Amino acid sequence: MTAETAAGTFRIGGDLEVGRLGFGAMQLPAGPADARAASVAVARRAVELGVTLIDTAHLYGGGANEELLAEALYPYPEELLITTKVGVARSAETGEWGLDGRPEVLREQVDHALRRLRVERIELLQLHRIDPEVDLAEQVGALRELQEAGKVARLGLSEVTAGELARARELVDVASVQNRYSVGDREHEAVLDACAAAGIAFLPWRPVLGAVPPADAAGAPDAGGPQAPYRVIGAVARELGATPVQVALAWLLAHSPVVLPIPGTAKLGHLEENVAAAGVRLEPAHLERLDALSS
Repeated sequence: MTAETAAGTFRIGGDLEVGRLGFGAMQLPAGPADARAASVAVARRAVELGVTLIDTAHLYGGGANEELLAEALYPYPEELLITTKVGVARSAETGEWGLDGRPEVLREQVDHALRRLRVERIELLQLHRIDPEVDLAEQVGALRELQEAGKVARLGLSEVTAGELARARELVDVASVQNRYSVGDREHEAVLDACAAAGIAFLPWRPVLGAVPPADAAGAPDAGGPQAPYRVIGAVARELGATPVQVALAWLLAHSPVVLPIPGTAKLGHLEENVAAAGVRLEPAHLERLDALSS
């Protein structure tokens, strides 16, 4: 059973069908040579396991991550969606990364992404962050122009509030939102609710936050309180014969039908663990305990 068949599918933008359990490529190193070869192997194994949604971005190595995925997977299987993000750039003066939503920068990054991914059209392009120094209408307007030019098929946003999502939807059709969200971190519940109401795909990044104990500065586990998320998640995992990470991903899949988790890893073992989460079934009593963590 593949990730797609076990977790079900979702139609992004109403027409682009992908498996609900995806893969975030951010952690894949593009070098040196031995690390790059391992990254290529992980990306290929993800597709072998049935993953049909892979997330990358210009920020990840200044496009090096996009080139890595093309090396690993091109020519792409027909069912595979590689989504990328633009809107974060490195300063030529300081070398520091920062938000940059100027239309000319967005257009340039899209052109680079097309070349690096070896495609004529990006099926799903997401604005990595809204640049507060540039009017929102200018940013999404530039993306809409790229869509009208045929370089982009569907548009998404990342790390937005419910209000920002509503304003953007007045200007463009929003097909996806990528916000930080997990069983242990539900700051963006209102955004998820808005996506669910509108049928917008919600791609949580850091989807397993809270599944394992945090470490303090010295590297020792933090004991936390008696209801620390990882304690509850760990107890459920033991009852199911699963891992805490698998329980965290299974909760996301059960929490809302518009949720498409994109866990990332650079290790084959962790990848297979993540994909196997699609087969974990949470009983109502488990869901009740995990849902209660929001309080």
